[in-house]
Amino acid sequence: MTDNPTLLPLLGWREWVALPEFGIAQIKAKIDTGARSSALHTVTQELYRKGGENWLMFTVQPKQKQGDLLIECHAPIKDRRVVSDSGGHKQRRYVIETQLLFGEHLIKAEITLTNRDSMRFRMLLGRTAMNRHFLIDPNASYLLGKPDAVNYDVLLNNRR
Repeated sequence: MTDNPTLLPLLGWREWVALPEFGIAQIKAKIDTGARSSALHTVTQELYRKGGENWLMFTVQPKQKQGDLLIECHAPIKDRRVVSDSGGHKQRRYVIETQLLFGEHLIKAEITLTNRDSMRFRMLLGRTAMNRHFLIDPNASYLLGKPDAVNYDVLLNNRR
């Protein structure tokens, strides 16, 4: 992270993202500076207790037209918040924190979990996650390319 905007990597209005902690190698994300929070499409959500903490099991369908591809994920619950969607509808959502990998750039971000079946992108990245990490070019797309599934384990291990 840097305070010098000239050193920040550039993202387009849509980018490929990996969620390595959940084994999600590629998911298309809309970069939305008009949205404060970020959201990830989930099909199911089940609350459970682990080590005295509230955890959530949720399934992610990372590809829009592949309904049979579901990835089971587990994460501690960071919070539960009321979020307004683009239509102004309020919904109480679970919030988790996870790593996001853009090309070779790894950040940690809070993500709300919701059903985004009616949306074009399975993930939405809001300005809070992008703040002080990236600059956004609204005229560009996929500037960092697809995450490299072969190399992302190496990148993660080098950053731990």
